[in-house]
Amino acid sequence: MKRNHALAKPDLKYAQYISTYSCAFDNGQTRRTDQKARVSTREHEQGGGVMSDAILVLNAGSSSIKFSLFLERGESLELFLGGQLEGIYTSPKFKAKDATGAVIGDKQWASEEALGHDGALSYLADFLRGHLGPHRLAAVGHRVVHGGLDYAAPVRLTHGIVADLEKLIPLAPLHQPHNLTPIRLMLADRPELPQVACFDTAFHRGQPAVAQAFALPSAITERGVRRYGFHGLSYEYIASVLAKYDPSAAQGRTVVLHLGNGASMCAIQNGNSVASTMGFTAVDGLPMGTRCGNLDPGVVLYLMDELKMDVRAIEKLLYQQSGLLGVSGVSSDMRTLLDSTDPKAEFAIDLFVYRIGRELGSLAAALGGLNALVFTAGIGEHAAPIRERVCQVAAWLGVELDPVANAAGGPRISRSGSRIPVWVIPTNEELMIALHTRHILNTVNAAAPDHDC
Repeated sequence: MKRNHALAKPDLKYAQYISTYSCAFDNGQTRRTDQKARVSTREHEQGGGVMSDAILVLNAGSSSIKFSLFLERGESLELFLGGQLEGIYTSPKFKAKDATGAVIGDKQWASEEALGHDGALSYLADFLRGHLGPHRLAAVGHRVVHGGLDYAAPVRLTHGIVADLEKLIPLAPLHQPHNLTPIRLMLADRPELPQVACFDTAFHRGQPAVAQAFALPSAITERGVRRYGFHGLSYEYIASVLAKYDPSAAQGRTVVLHLGNGASMCAIQNGNSVASTMGFTAVDGLPMGTRCGNLDPGVVLYLMDELKMDVRAIEKLLYQQSGLLGVSGVSSDMRTLLDSTDPKAEFAIDLFVYRIGRELGSLAAALGGLNALVFTAGIGEHAAPIRERVCQVAAWLGVELDPVANAAGGPRISRSGSRIPVWVIPTNEELMIALHTRHILNTVNAAAPDHDC
């Protein structure tokens, strides 16, 4: 059976499948509560040990590759190991940890010894072979930032699909080409190994048409110029686990704040994306570590006309020299800014919080009300002072912060009498990718005819 993965709209049946998950990421494990779904465990005893299929998750950037390896344990996925290679074109460093956090791999190369993506993948493959033991690598799941109009759900990768995704590079120039690099390399070296792409845009494809539209002529919007939204894998994960923290919020109206070096917010109603702060590209919305966020298009025209900046110079300005770094002149790292006494650092934080407050009001309006707030990602999970300030500007909505709970990191950081409960929930995009990859793998296996030996 051949599946059509290029979907014009979200695959509702698949979305329903994912919504049956109640994921508890505790010591690297997630359990399914839907016992009726078809799951192929492919697990058996070998030499006194348990052999399991393994799913590798890769998140490739311009100079780094983050990886996580999950094992199938019956109906569960269990984190086996994870880590990253960074500085792969300058001063490569490798570090890996097992599920307990113990370091199991640590290596640094000479500064002149660039690995590149191909060398980094080769080293990672050798490392995994030495640590997989009896387990078998069954598939690789990739984070791909942009799925465009055609890919609204995870898809098993082919050369043709990769060619489609390459056409989206202009929409995500800092992410898409690097996401695709290991996919191409592995298609060439291991064509028999299933690879699955999971898209950061897919979760938002079910938004109302008006939430995705720009007020531009149809000749332009029909070319795919619209609001896509990003960080979808993070939002999808939070939506899948929210019921374990707040069942009423999971069925109601929630704003999730994914605050990290890349930052965005998403309005979610009954598990579905309704609106997001990011739009056509991942530079829109909130000010971020080095990205400017929302910007009057007239500023770009001014930069071109008056400062004679070309497209590449403007791209570098908006993506790499703006945001917290550009405003503060100090750093793109929120931890550094919080520790700084520089007035510009304080102003950068003020602007960050102010923009969050304004976007919160907009998203609450899009939802027609609000039942909960959720903080996630690096700043959202770890920067208590930022959470405190955001809750202060959200007091008009009925938010009452519990300072002690906030200092402790939650999970609930609002007072018991707060009209709007506020949560801190760690995101897990890697687990979401592994779940999607296993589902695609099981769907393909279920469609294949059985052959008795």
